[in-house]
Formats: sequence, C-alpha cells, structure tokens
Amino acid sequence: MRNATIVAPQPEAVEAGASVLERGGNAVDAALACAFVQGVVDPQMSGIGGFGSMHVYMPKTGVHEILEFYARAPLKATPDMWLDKIKYQSRDGFGYVLEDNISDIGYLAVCTPGSLKGYETALRDYGTFDWSDLIAPAVRLARDGFMIRSHMHWYWTKDQSGDGFANTLDKLRYSANGRRVYFHDDGRIRNVGEILVNKEMAHTLERIAKSGGSDIFYHGEIAEQIAADFKINGGLIDQQDLARYELSRVMPVWGDYRGHRVASSPPPGSGFPLIELLHVMEQFDVGSMRHGSAEHIRILFEAMKRMTIDKDTYMGDPAYVDVPFEKLLTKEHARELAASIKAGERANVSRLDRSQRDTTHISVIDKDGNAVSMTHTLGSPSGAITDGLGFMYNGTMSRFNPVPGKPGSIAPGKRRPSSAAPTIVFEGEEAKIVIGAPGGSYIAPAVAQCLMNMIDFDMSALEAVAAPRIMGVSNTLDICNRIRRSVEDELLADGYQVSRSPQTYAFAAVHAIKIEGGVSKGAADPQRDGMAISVA
Repeated sequence: MRNATIVAPQPEAVEAGASVLERGGNAVDAALACAFVQGVVDPQMSGIGGFGSMHVYMPKTGVHEILEFYARAPLKATPDMWLDKIKYQSRDGFGYVLEDNISDIGYLAVCTPGSLKGYETALRDYGTFDWSDLIAPAVRLARDGFMIRSHMHWYWTKDQSGDGFANTLDKLRYSANGRRVYFHDDGRIRNVGEILVNKEMAHTLERIAKSGGSDIFYHGEIAEQIAADFKINGGLIDQQDLARYELSRVMPVWGDYRGHRVASSPPPGSGFPLIELLHVMEQFDVGSMRHGSAEHIRILFEAMKRMTIDKDTYMGDPAYVDVPFEKLLTKEHARELAASIKAGERANVSRLDRSQRDTTHISVIDKDGNAVSMTHTLGSPSGAITDGLGFMYNGTMSRFNPVPGKPGSIAPGKRRPSSAAPTIVFEGEEAKIVIGAPGGSYIAPAVAQCLMNMIDFDMSALEAVAAPRIMGVSNTLDICNRIRRSVEDELLADGYQVSRSPQTYAFAAVHAIKIEGGVSKGAADPQRDGMAISVA
C-alpha cells in the first residue's frame, strides 16, 4: 500500500484518526481515536454509552475477525415485561412504540453499554498506541468545544411524531446535563455554527484515560455512579449488569459476488442480509442495465424485499435463537429467489417505510494493508445522562420485540438484532473495498448498492456512494429525489407504490474506501457532514 485512508461522517473525528496514521499508528489505532471523537462531536449517534462492532483485517498477523461489543438487555429484563404496554410497531418496522415511550426515552430504555469495553479490547489486541493518547483529542473537543454541524442540528430538530417515538429535542431536554449543554438559558436549542462545550463529558473521558482502560466504567467508581443513578431513576441497569458485561469475537460471514469475496458481520449483525442480496443480484446481468432505469430499480426492489422477509423472519441473537444464515446464503437459495423475480412474482413485506439513523461508521486502511470497518451507535439516544458524567446512554430497549417467543424478543442479557454490516471485500487475499454505513434497516441495501456500483458499473468510491439509491424494505418502493421522474412514472404504471424522498442524497450514509493499484481512495456520503483523508 502506498498510502493510508480514513473516512467517517464527522470531519473532526476523521482528522483525529488521520493524525494517528500520520504518527505511525495502524488502522485500529486510527479507528479508535476517530470513535472517541465521534462520541463527543456526534453524541446522539455514538459514545461510551453505546455499542457496536469492529471488523478487523490484519494480513501480516493473520487476524481477520469481528469484535462484537453489542449492548445487552438488563439482567432484570423479562420477555413479557412490556406485553401490556404495546401500542404498535414503528414506521421503520424495526422498533416498537409502547405507552409513554417507556422503552424509547429515559432510564428504562437503556441496555448495558459495550463501546468502551470494545475500544479497550481492540487497542489491547490489535493496536499500538497509548490509551490516553487516543482519548486526548476527544477530551480536548469536549472541554474546548466544537462547531455544531448541519446534520447534527437537523437530527436534533426533526419531527419524529409520525413514528410514535419521542423527538430528539425531548431527549436532549430530559436530563439536567442535556438542558445545560444543548440549550441556551432561554430554552432555545443551540444553532448551526455555535460552539458546543461539554465539560462533564471531558472530565469523564479524562478519568477513563488516566485509569488506563475500561475497568473504571464496568467495575470501578464510574460503575458505582451509573448504578446509583439508575436506581434513583427507576432504571434496570445495576453494577451486576456492568460487571458481568461480556463482548464476543467471531469470524465474519462470507459470500462472493462476481469473483469478489465479501466478508461481513454475522448475526445479530446484518452481514447475511447484505450478502444474500448480492447473491440474488448476481443472477442478473446488472452491469448491462442502465443505472437507475426502471428495469434496474424493479429488480433491485424485488430482491431487497425478499432479503427483508428473510431478515425479519430469522434475525436474532444466535446465543438465544437459531439463525439459519448458512442456508440463506447458499447460491441455491439465491437462484430460487431470483427465479421468482424473473417470473414476475412480487414479494409482500409486512413492514413500514422509514428507518432510524442514530448510528455512525468508520472505514480505515493503513499502509500495511490493515483494514477496519467499524459501525457503532446509541441504537437511538435515550436522553438519560448521569449528572456529572456528561454522556448519553443508548435507548436500545425499544428495538426489542415486546412480544415473547419471537427471534428478537426481550431476554436478560440478550443482544438485540443489529442492522450494522461493516464489510470488507477481497480480490484473492487483498482487501479491495472497506465499507459500511449508519442507517438502520437501510444499511444492508445501501451498502450492497454501493458495492454493485463499484463492481458492476466500475464507479469510483465517490461515484458509488453519491449515486442515486432506492430502498425496498417494505411494500413501498422508496426512491431518492434524483431518480428520474420518467422512471417513477414507468414504475407507477407497472403497479408499484412509489414514495419519492425530498432528500437529494437519501437512505443510509455509506462511507467507503476503494483500493486500486496499491492506492486507497475514500469517499464520504454527501448526505452527512463527513470527509475522507489520505495519508502518504
């Protein structure tokens, strides 16, 4: 490799990771510096109150695995705890709206966080830098402040009442820290371009940096603060949840697409739906189609619906339920699904048509060919912030199915299904694409489209992530505002229900690196605020 590249949705975080690469750090070091900063400068998307997974490939040491640090349901949780509180399934088909939003906002919404344990384990097992050195940029930005960006402010102020969930503004107001940090004294939300300071978060990160690891959070004085706060506020998390938290290390799931080997995250991550979609599309001559034509979109839509049906039917935590992804990833299964599309059959998905996007992503490759694709998140922000700690906890309980006996039902210590699909694509033994995205149910279909853009249509990374996308996770065909209206008319005339997004760049936010001739080039999805930096 003649250079290193990092790409993410937040420019401050990318800069922190690039600085590590410039100082001789590897891809994991850079990803961790980036991740800590993301928790400061995009604090409703990720942070030490959240969770995620890191896909790591290190060819010189023979490492290729996925570090899973998913959040776990509280040990006091029970399958039927909210059976009498169910109102309806959310519009995105992934979360559940309960009375008083008790699983979405506040302390009952929180699952045991895994991010800090994941960061520490990644550094110990794969990294080279000093723990406090990696955290220092995040401390500085929390203490001195950073400029509020457009996408952050849009997320804060968007109206989610149509989904039935609490608005982010209400979550920002939920705690005393939130009211101090995110609002002016007169109650107005801080605006784009203003400087946001969070001294309590800076102090917490300093304590973690000085402690040398995550024990302070899971076993020490921060664990005590967290448990005391949850007890006072009626939450389920206690010191036992934190002390017993365990992450996992697993092998990626594999597929292939037109001679490229595709590695992604196993259940409860969404690598298998991503690969299943590619396997179905491989049965069609995609490269001969006009990108964004009615034919291209119809086939993509039908393949996405079939992927969605399988995901909804089977996805869960494999420690609790059987997820037959090996069968779903066979080429025979793909051929059967493709045959039904070719026969003109239309799949029926009992899902609705919006997706949460409370997540972020990092893609990195260094000069030694070490690659990291890391997706981490709050699931959705809970609004809960322990006074004095400064970081917001995840709101992941709303993503569990409150009906017992389902693959995604609540159980103590269980991990909920994740839409994350951090992916690395190989030609032979060489990594050629490092890719992933935030975007809830839209992640796997969006990443798959970008991979097809690069492989079938020979697009650069930037062209691939910027090209118009569609989405098919319901019976409504969602199209971005750059799909031609003449194409929409064809699809409507063919009997499809089509919904045009007002967004120019819509449906997940893919961040990719493509390697050609030993040179890596990164691309940040234009719908977010991010960038890519290459280091010579």
